[in-house]
Amino acid sequence: MTDASDSTAVRARISVSGRVQGVGYRAFTVRNAVQRELVGGVKNCEDGRVELEAEGPKDRIVSLIEVLKAGPPASRVTGIHVEWLPASGRQTSFVVWY
Repeated sequence: MTDASDSTAVRARISVSGRVQGVGYRAFTVRNAVQRELVGGVKNCEDGRVELEAEGPKDRIVSLIEVLKAGPPASRVTGIHVEWLPASGRQTSFVVWY
């Protein structure tokens, strides 16, 4: 039996710090979010972090967070902060935000 909370859409605002710019981290994030059928977006921040919002079933977002901890080969993630929010329903795909 599946936990109903796992299929209810939620939104996560995620901040990733470390060596995450200039290493393909945004493309890595898009690829992994799309594979999990999540919607939202990812962007670089001026302070060197990468921020993203992912929306969809919580279990899929948790799965995304696990791969974000590793990142692409050239990255070095030193921290991830996650803020859980209600789903907004505003996004229809997962893209890079500029």
